[in-house]
Amino acid sequence: MASIQKKRFEKPDETSSPPNAKVEVVRMSGLILTKTTLMPGWKWSKDIRPIAGTNSCQKHNIGYCLSGHFAAKLDNGEQMEFGPGDVFDIPPGHDGWVIGKEPAVFLEFGCPSASK
Repeated sequence: MASIQKKRFEKPDETSSPPNAKVEVVRMSGLILTKTTLMPGWKWSKDIRPIAGTNSCQKHNIGYCLSGHFAAKLDNGEQMEFGPGDVFDIPPGHDGWVIGKEPAVFLEFGCPSASK
């Protein structure tokens, strides 16, 4: 029989600290929920590309922006900005960066790590 569950990002199942970022992961009933905080100046092509070893981010990012602003640019040139309250769907093959002087904080659904 299934039971009610509760977890908090203050005690995540997993954390990581890629350059200029903090990633907190909570797993529950087969769902992975990731809270990512990207610091001002963070850019995927600068901070993560050397770790990932690909020319652009190959993750499919689906989530909800809690605070701050960020942008994504697809390999085909399409670009969009996101801010608080925006739900986003960014396909593989993109770069991303924080806009402004405030950290960008967002939740991603079903993604094991927002930094990869």
